[in-house]
Amino acid sequence: MALRAAAARLASSSLRRRHGHLLPAAASASHTAFLHSHATSFGFKQVREDEKSKLVGNVFSSVASSYDVMNDLMSAGLHRLWKDRLVSGAQSITPYGDSLFLPDSSDFFSRLISKLNPFPGMKHLDVAGGTGDVAFRVVERIKSVSHRATQGTLTDMEEDTHIYVCDINPNMLEVGKKRAAEKGYNEEQCLSWVQGDAEALSFEDGSMDGYTIAFGIRNVTHIEKALSEAYRVLKKGGRFLCLELSHVDVPVFKDIYDIYSFSVIPAVGELVAGDRQSYQYLVESIRRFPKQEKFAQMIQEAGFEAVEYENLVGGVVAIHSGVKL
Repeated sequence: MALRAAAARLASSSLRRRHGHLLPAAASASHTAFLHSHATSFGFKQVREDEKSKLVGNVFSSVASSYDVMNDLMSAGLHRLWKDRLVSGAQSITPYGDSLFLPDSSDFFSRLISKLNPFPGMKHLDVAGGTGDVAFRVVERIKSVSHRATQGTLTDMEEDTHIYVCDINPNMLEVGKKRAAEKGYNEEQCLSWVQGDAEALSFEDGSMDGYTIAFGIRNVTHIEKALSEAYRVLKKGGRFLCLELSHVDVPVFKDIYDIYSFSVIPAVGELVAGDRQSYQYLVESIRRFPKQEKFAQMIQEAGFEAVEYENLVGGVVAIHSGVKL
C-alpha cells in the first residue's frame, strides 16, 4: 500500500510544473556575484579545481562507447523521453499510470525538445552533447516544422539553420559523429561538431537562439561559469534549457531510488562496461548537484529571467529553463 501511495504521489509530481521559485528582481543584477573556492567535488570526494576536469574527462573517455547504455541504466531508459520533451514542442505531460517507472523509451527526449520549440533558421548550441542525442532531435523537429509549412520545399530559412554540438571530450564527439553517419546525417550542412569547454565557450556574444545542456552541467567544475557563458552566447529572447538528473521528492520512492543508484547501477556498470568506478562517480555526482530550488536560483543569478523548473518522475530528473531578456 505504501509503495502504491508513493507511486500515485510520484505521478502527481511528474505532472506538476513548479513556478514561483524566483528571486527578487534585484538578484538578477547580481549574476556576477558567484561563490568561488579552490576545492570542488568529484562525486563524494573533494579534489582541487584543476584536477576535476581531468578526472571527469577520464570518466567520459571510459564510458563514451557505452554512453547510451549508461544513461539507460541511470534513468531506467527514461532519458530518451526526457530529451524529446526538451525539444518537441508538445505542451502536455502524459501520466504513465502503471507504466510510471518504465514507460516506452522512445518518448522521453521529446520532453526536453518540447520546451525548446525549434524553428527554421535557428542557431542552436547543445553543450555536453557529444553523442548527438539532442542535436539530432532538434534537426528532425526543424525539418518537420519546415516541411509541413512548405509542403516539402527547402526554404531559405531552413538553409540558415545551424546546430552546434559542443563537448569537451573528443571521444564523445567521435561517438556522435559515428552515430550521425549511421543516421544519414553525415551530409547535413546544418550540423557542426566543436570541441569546447562549457565554462569558456568559443562562440560570439549574442549568437545563439537556443542553448541546451543535457546530463552535463553537474560535471563542470564551476556551474556558475557555465551558466554565465550560456547567458553570454544567447541572443536577447534566447532560451536556456537544462535537463539533469536531480533529487527525488517522494519519500518511499527516494529510498528505492537510493538503493537502485548505489547498489544496482555501479554493479551493472561493471557488468556491462567493465567500469564500476566511473558509474559510482556518476551516481555520487547526482547527489552532490544542487537541489532544484537552489539550481533555479543559480540560473537567475546568472541573469536569466522567467526561470522555472519541471520535475519528472518525482524528481529523478528536472528540466530547468530561463530566458535572456
